[in-house]
Amino acid sequence: MSLRELYRPSLGLLTDLYQLTMAHAHFVRGTHGTRAVFHLFFRKNPFQGGFTIAAGLAQAIELLEDLRYDDDDLAYLATLRGNDGSALFGPAFLHHLSKLRFSGDIDAMPEGTACFPHEPLLRVTAPMLEGQLIETPLLTLLNFQSLVATKAARVCLAAKGDAVVELGLRRAQGPDGGMSASRAAYLGGVTATSNVLAGRMFGIPVRGTHAHAWVMAFDTELEAFRAYAEAMPNNCVFLVDTYNTLEGVRHAIQVTKETGVKLAGIRLDSGDLAYLSIVARQMLDEAGFRTASIVASNDLDETTIESLKAQGAKIDVWGVGTRLVTGHDQPALGGVYKLSAMAGPAGKWIPRVKLSEQAIKVSTPGIQQVRRFRRGTTLLGDSIWDEDLGIQMPARIVDPLDPLRERAMDDADTFEDLLVPIFRGGKRVYTPPTLAESRERTRTQVAALHPGVTRFLNPHQHPVGLDPRVMAAKVALVRAARGLPK
Repeated sequence: MSLRELYRPSLGLLTDLYQLTMAHAHFVRGTHGTRAVFHLFFRKNPFQGGFTIAAGLAQAIELLEDLRYDDDDLAYLATLRGNDGSALFGPAFLHHLSKLRFSGDIDAMPEGTACFPHEPLLRVTAPMLEGQLIETPLLTLLNFQSLVATKAARVCLAAKGDAVVELGLRRAQGPDGGMSASRAAYLGGVTATSNVLAGRMFGIPVRGTHAHAWVMAFDTELEAFRAYAEAMPNNCVFLVDTYNTLEGVRHAIQVTKETGVKLAGIRLDSGDLAYLSIVARQMLDEAGFRTASIVASNDLDETTIESLKAQGAKIDVWGVGTRLVTGHDQPALGGVYKLSAMAGPAGKWIPRVKLSEQAIKVSTPGIQQVRRFRRGTTLLGDSIWDEDLGIQMPARIVDPLDPLRERAMDDADTFEDLLVPIFRGGKRVYTPPTLAESRERTRTQVAALHPGVTRFLNPHQHPVGLDPRVMAAKVALVRAARGLPK
């Protein structure tokens, strides 16, 4: 898949230095083999929205299957020095890394799953050293793609069934950002991409016609359109706003009639898109080109599309670039990765909790799973429960930030646990769905959400809470850590 084609096979150094220094310290102390549980989650939905779409798992699987440190990696690590000028890492540790392969368990939400704050997208159960080393690469793979997939899902909601084409490669944060964004945008629901490499690597449909430079290379717009129609008769979507938009529409109509080619459409890239699309539609229809599409671009996003729809714009295809692939109004998801349990004597799990002055940053202990409850097709809520403690049924959920707020799930008729086995003992036990299948999962998941959750302004909060046993364990650990009586 993409990581192997874009990068060299060894990505062991795709991490932060402190992951390696902690791994080294565990190795020196002899605790590197202690089993530990980590969870990857986020605390707030992006874009002030009501949901998030999980993405990036396929690349994470690939990275874990190939995880290793080759001779060049180890030679580089051997050059690093501490504050006293001596080697930062000892030779025994580097030798240990040379033999390292991922040996743990991974459970994760399938790509395309709608998820919410505090819910683990992924759970790692592995020797401490391994769980520590994979934190950063997992975050970089899941954070960005989940962000862009969510943005794409929002854009597609605004488009209300119209085609959406992702056009963002030229504005993306480098080649990797462009490739990851194209993949995640398609997973989130867009119809096609302009990114040809993404089309080849991921099987995404590609779309594109000509730019202003084509028109400017000729003495007149008519000459440019005639030449393009002759050269590309099966790809005639004319960009009409190089000089005068409505005159450009007339020229597109004139050339199509002269040459007899099929007019697939016109593209508007500036100006009052609502007004221009309405007038252009009238012109095309009167000329007999009722099937010709009107494509619009120009820094579009979900709020702009929603506004243009409300104004009666006659746009059939939405070209969305910069604001999609950069996550424009929130350029990072903010996912985190926290230790939540360690193996104690006789293999018993000992829960761990991180404290903070901010309630939202106090972590949840235990071996977490997410159970989603439904009544028919209606989503009722999600419970974060501990596989070691079990789940209380009939289910109740407690607000993670307010232990006095509870909600019963006793009217549910079905449920599903969202974290599914991905690796067991370092061996993959999961066959990732195709990208098209994950895209379809996004569509069905978003369609199942309450309309209040998917609205853009002040969305409703999908009920997510802790199982009462998890909340009790969390409160007890926090009290103990703060020296309070039980």
